[in-house]
Amino acid sequence: MTRELISNGNPMEKIVGFSRAVKVGPYISVGGTAPVGLDGKTVGIDDPGAQVRQCIEIIKAALEQAGSGLGDVVRTRVLLTRIEDWEEVIGVRAEYFKEIRPVDTIMQVSRFVNPEWLVEFEVDAILSE
Repeated sequence: MTRELISNGNPMEKIVGFSRAVKVGPYISVGGTAPVGLDGKTVGIDDPGAQVRQCIEIIKAALEQAGSGLGDVVRTRVLLTRIEDWEEVIGVRAEYFKEIRPVDTIMQVSRFVNPEWLVEFEVDAILSE
């Protein structure tokens, strides 16, 4: 199977050696996506809802670049630094995934590389035939 690397132009991709997403056959994995704008700055400082929305929009663009979309998502992972933000974050997640209904994992982590980030979001998708 072919392996396709999906980039969103983040300069750290080449420095660290990661891709926004990797597509192998019909499978697409999108790694931990942080709430970063095109200017490289954190979107929605201290606003978990705005941050998760930014994460999902970045993921949506990566999936579309891979020939897919949110409708092909089979798993989401929500990582939070403050577990008490889960209801607000899941409310935004529902705006995108309520009808798609992928499996989900929500977990608290102690921190991210950037302390302004309250959330990271990951998905796995399988292309429909």
